[in-house]
Amino acid sequence: MINNLRNINFYLMVLLDLFIFGVAFYGAYLFRFDFALPEYAQTQFLAILKYAVIIKFSVFLGLGLYKGMWRYTGLRDLCRIIEATFLQSLILVTLVLYKFGFGGFSRGVFIIDWMITIFMIGGVRILIRAFYSFHEGNSLQLSADSCPGDGRNALIIGAGRAGEKVAREIMGSGQLKFTPIGFIDSDRSKRGRTIHGIPVLGGLEILPEVIERRCVSNILIAVAEASGPQMREIINACKATKLPYKILPGMDEIINGKVGIKSLRDVSYQDLLGRSQIQLDTTSISNYISGKTVLVTGCGGSIGSELVRQVVRFNPAKLILIDASEPNLYDIQMELHHELKFHKYVTVLGSVQNVKLLDRTFKEHKPHTVFHAAAYKHVPMVERNPWQAVNNNICGTKNVMTMADKHGVDRFVIVSTDKAVRPTNIMGASKRVTELLMRLFHHSKTTFMAVRFGNVVGSSGSVVPLFRRQIEHGGPVTVTHPDVTRYFMSISEAAQLILQAGVMAEGGEIFILEMGMPVKIADMARDLIKLSGKEPNKDIEIIFTGLREGEKLYEELITEGEDIVRTEHEKIMVLKAMENDIESYASELDSLLQKLADAAHEFDGEKVRAVLHETVAEFDEEG
Repeated sequence: MINNLRNINFYLMVLLDLFIFGVAFYGAYLFRFDFALPEYAQTQFLAILKYAVIIKFSVFLGLGLYKGMWRYTGLRDLCRIIEATFLQSLILVTLVLYKFGFGGFSRGVFIIDWMITIFMIGGVRILIRAFYSFHEGNSLQLSADSCPGDGRNALIIGAGRAGEKVAREIMGSGQLKFTPIGFIDSDRSKRGRTIHGIPVLGGLEILPEVIERRCVSNILIAVAEASGPQMREIINACKATKLPYKILPGMDEIINGKVGIKSLRDVSYQDLLGRSQIQLDTTSISNYISGKTVLVTGCGGSIGSELVRQVVRFNPAKLILIDASEPNLYDIQMELHHELKFHKYVTVLGSVQNVKLLDRTFKEHKPHTVFHAAAYKHVPMVERNPWQAVNNNICGTKNVMTMADKHGVDRFVIVSTDKAVRPTNIMGASKRVTELLMRLFHHSKTTFMAVRFGNVVGSSGSVVPLFRRQIEHGGPVTVTHPDVTRYFMSISEAAQLILQAGVMAEGGEIFILEMGMPVKIADMARDLIKLSGKEPNKDIEIIFTGLREGEKLYEELITEGEDIVRTEHEKIMVLKAMENDIESYASELDSLLQKLADAAHEFDGEKVRAVLHETVAEFDEEG
């Protein structure tokens, strides 16, 4: 408000509005009496004019309608004007009823006054915006026609909502040093039309022609939703132009508050996987998280930390953060405190193998929901230390589940992996056992579930960071096998779908996230090399080193014969829980778990393998 008082435009707008308030009220009387005011109506008008003007101005001032910049008037501003004028009329009618008793007053005057006020106040603001838009549009046209050499002319790929937002931000902000001169979009129905005065020129096929004719210096990619092949086509077209190009972050990053609409960045490999929008049942998720205590194990890891970020969006009463890594726990604590501005958390530095620590934590904080993301996941590392897979992945998970059952946790979500399907390595077999552990708690009041998915781009175990480091050092990029394939999704997408799956469980289910098409790791290496501006096997060599210990050529999300069904969410499938003879199976599993724990205690890798084969029938180290 203080800044407004120093702005001459504020006073001009106030004076204009005061004039409109008076004219609208007088116009209402003229319309009501067919432009022939009787003497008594003139007396009424003069008696209440001052009240009408003062009330109208006070409501506008009180509701903050003078804080905006009228050159950016939009639909939301018009809605606020309608609300404010309705309140004005309501207060004015109440005053007249109280002071004059409404005797001899026409009700129609106040309705007409409300309508005229909306029309005139809204019209003035629209005219102001139209003036600036026309002025900026002429400037843009002159800039495009004169073909300046200042390197600012930008072409926007995508004439949808994201493209419109980018254009609007550029035109309204001095921070983005671009001049938008046109849109490129594959939708033929948009061609020849304009957005904020900027034309939609055509599809990708005319990109070279547009760049030459319009002196384009930069390309901005603003596509909110696109498949992997569509994104590759766009990137390849941009790359062929030899011009610099930037991309708008995905909507999930913008929604989560990580970046703003202005945060154009270089294209990453994640963009090439596609940008399908995830539809979440936020009401159901909020029902089991909002106002509740949520515990996350492995909270400092790639998946665990993203789960924490997603959970914070739903305003839990308290977050209990458990991690065995001090640096990881500290990092997520600092992010919560300083970046996400969430302070209702408790940090617990310790391992899920520590039963007494878990018991104390559950007893003290009484969590309502648990997301169990703590696990050893690096395949070759676990292959060489199989006892740790038992101690951490299996026994640690059982410890947390036991505490959840003991202390009355409502929902328990196990983060699993596609490597648990027909496992060929110790890590995958240990994660399959964690899924089987749910059968030990089939009588529990806690609803247990597991969520199974593939690799996530950018996680600590992903090949993407490794490939990037190898490219930065000039290569070579090492790929284990020319035909090795993996499923990939973004960390944010995985975490959101884990939250969604948590709503659906009835107990004992394994949820499977839709991962799309598998990606060849060799193709991924080539794409990353190209994104860095180099040519594969010319600037950066790709060499094949052979499959590592416990590694297989391709991953699966479903074991043959598993009873899989679709859910109401298009990206989530479910394996039904075991129903037949579960009592005898649970007893047998408990005995095998004791054997595994004994073998791990003796650091007996061979015995660990043998018992895992006995526990997981589909475990095949031959691949």
